[in-house]
Amino acid sequence: MSFKRHLIAATALFFAASGTLLAQDKWVVGHSGPLSGGNAKFGRDIRDGAMAYFAMLNASGGVQGHQIELVSMDDKNERKTAGANAKTLLDNKDLVALFGFASATLSLDALPQAEAKKVAFFAPFSGANAVRVNSPVLFTIRASYGEEMEKILNFWTSLGFKRVSVVHYDDEVGKQNLEVVTQYLKKINLVPQSLAIKRNASVGKAEVQALLAQQPEMVLNTVLSGAAAQLQKELVGMGRMVPTSSLSFVGADQFVAAAGPVSAGVSIAQVVPSPSSAVPVVRECAKALEAAGSKTLMNTTQLEACFAAKILAEGIRRAKKPVNAQSVLEALSGLGAYDLGGFSVSFASNQRHGSKFVELAMVTKDGRFTR
Repeated sequence: MSFKRHLIAATALFFAASGTLLAQDKWVVGHSGPLSGGNAKFGRDIRDGAMAYFAMLNASGGVQGHQIELVSMDDKNERKTAGANAKTLLDNKDLVALFGFASATLSLDALPQAEAKKVAFFAPFSGANAVRVNSPVLFTIRASYGEEMEKILNFWTSLGFKRVSVVHYDDEVGKQNLEVVTQYLKKINLVPQSLAIKRNASVGKAEVQALLAQQPEMVLNTVLSGAAAQLQKELVGMGRMVPTSSLSFVGADQFVAAAGPVSAGVSIAQVVPSPSSAVPVVRECAKALEAAGSKTLMNTTQLEACFAAKILAEGIRRAKKPVNAQSVLEALSGLGAYDLGGFSVSFASNQRHGSKFVELAMVTKDGRFTR
């Protein structure tokens, strides 16, 4: 049985056993992500990590006596579709939060709708400036891309590397990411070069030749796994090895799967602990995924989604009755410091970005990560 079918079957069995739960007796969480297309692995990992935690929670009685249901919609990694999905989800009167949109670009049209409805927009999978704004409904649980880039650039510039080329998308969020690097390097009298590519487009020899013409000493990827993998394959195919680092946005496990052996030596920023660590909440999430039927080792995307699901569930648990979108929003705003079990976040009325955790991991020859 597939992982998703296992989760659905487990949920169906619970409701068959209870026999009395109605739609309005669930806390509905709305998710939009790329469940098909070139970035489908990333979107499914977000969905599956959250679903696994909610399923484990539901099996022990749910939260405040009710089940949490994740309603997940496919946006195919398209901004307009993500915005349309947000509208559909927000029209559900039982919705308590929007959750886990897979990028800043996919959040651009959704966040204003959540603000208009006063519904929490929780844990977008991005550290871009577009989702680091001062919004009354926005909550992030990861470090910003600025914090990731500072960690990456501190490492390379400390080794004397000065010629930095940034690979970014030729759109609003991509240009913002380039500007973050530009502002950081300006402090040490350096100016980056850049290669702009189209979102959801293939990367081939022409793009790689344009990159190499810049004579970079290191490459900073701010694009998704598919484009980053194509770039790396072309570089290696040309016999060129350029030190490369990627933002967490690349999707570490998804990048390794897409790039294969040529991923070795690439460093990737991580915003959660290692999925193989002994941190209690990491082990809890691993058990949740195993119980949900996962046959593979938990990856960082699934782990981050599990963390996000646990934090959101805590907000629902602390919400005053009647539990609804407004009371959940208020509970999250006043959550304060919350220790998940070895990993902490902190929220307040004037602090909506819960974590600054960043580590660098390098891909080894056997496709593993060393930190």
